Amino acid sequence: MIKVAPSILSADFTKMYDAVKLLEKAGADYIHCDVMDGTFVPNISFGQYMVRDLRKHTNLPLDVHLMIAHPEKYIEEFAQAGADIITVHEEATDHLDRALQMIRAAGKKTGVSLNPHTPVETVEHVLYNTDMVLLMSVNPGFGGQSFIPSALDKARKLRNMIDRMGLCVDIEMDGGIGPENVKEVTDAGVNVIVAGSSVFNADDPADVIAKLRLEK
Repeated sequence: MIKVAPSILSADFTKMYDAVKLLEKAGADYIHCDVMDGTFVPNISFGQYMVRDLRKHTNLPLDVHLMIAHPEKYIEEFAQAGADIITVHEEATDHLDRALQMIRAAGKKTGVSLNPHTPVETVEHVLYNTDMVLLMSVNPGFGGQSFIPSALDKARKLRNMIDRMGLCVDIEMDGGIGPENVKEVTDAGVNVIVAGSSVFNADDPADVIAKLRLEK
């Protein structure tokens, strides 16, 4: 089943409560929270306090994507803030397995993300302890970028790897995805779609989410 995780980064930060309620009404599966530190990526977004306040106003799972250096320093804080899924970048830590163990120990689902240039083979050794792999289909740091087509080959390779190992691991993809290209993304093996501007800029967000699920 395809799940849709709209990125709250594309919402109006002065109207976050309204954005959360819009996503609930529109039928989102997750709320994707892009945490940026201005070091690992060239932008700053929000942190654990935003996640904490979002948690107060929704029961939707919070899919927290840590685009930060040394994420293991903050895993416990984001877990306590109410994250349901915590995703760290392979490129951001020297101790990826340890970071995933920390997330699991905090009682949260584990995710690992790969930038566009990073081969999927770099996460093969931790897939046994991973609930979801997030493939970036744009260079992380800013919304509204164009989709990088080579991400499709990475998704196919990763899906084959997961299936060969007999694991149950979601593949999430983030960047430049909308109703016009979601079919080729899901055909490549992706089953969790992150969408920001295509949802929040739509006249009918529920219609867009349905199309991303290929229900229309």
